[in-house]
Amino acid sequence: MVWLAWQFWVTNWLSHHRQQEVTSELHRGWQGGSDRVHTDFGTAIAILHIPRFGDDFAVPVLEGDSAGVLAAGTGHLPGTALPGAVGNFVVAGHRVTHGEPFADFPDLRAHDKVYVETRTTTYIYELENSGRSLVVPFTATWVADPSPVNPSGGMQPTGVGDRLLTLFTCSELFHTDNRSVVFGHLVGTSHAVAH
Repeated sequence: MVWLAWQFWVTNWLSHHRQQEVTSELHRGWQGGSDRVHTDFGTAIAILHIPRFGDDFAVPVLEGDSAGVLAAGTGHLPGTALPGAVGNFVVAGHRVTHGEPFADFPDLRAHDKVYVETRTTTYIYELENSGRSLVVPFTATWVADPSPVNPSGGMQPTGVGDRLLTLFTCSELFHTDNRSVVFGHLVGTSHAVAH
């Protein structure tokens, strides 16, 4: 029971505080002209806004996918494109515990918007599939390729070769070797960023 309480209450409480701390540090860094901000939990590069998860959903994106990074926000997979760049901008997040930023992942719908706020630009992506429509084994590295192609012939991202967004998380609430994946493509930008 103590372990469960720690996992489901304490890790969420700690992670929400870390997310707020990283977001505040990121805003201060942006005001100072820095695109990337080094924090105690990793290097933060952006803030992820997903209206489907609520109007106040704002979670930092940090470089990497280590346990420490994912306990302080979402993680930008190393070697994948930066926000707005040509290629595949890939972001992972927990669905349960550690702040669970992707707790409502199954609620995502095709055509939902995802906003990736950086110091100078907010990138607007439109999702191509729902949070329930594509489940892959954790070994399916193709989802992070610059131009991903589903080898099983199922759901294929439509923006291949352009500016893609890939979000993924565990497909089940408890231990699973599968990942739920959504793809999106860039549909617009906003330069009216207020910090």
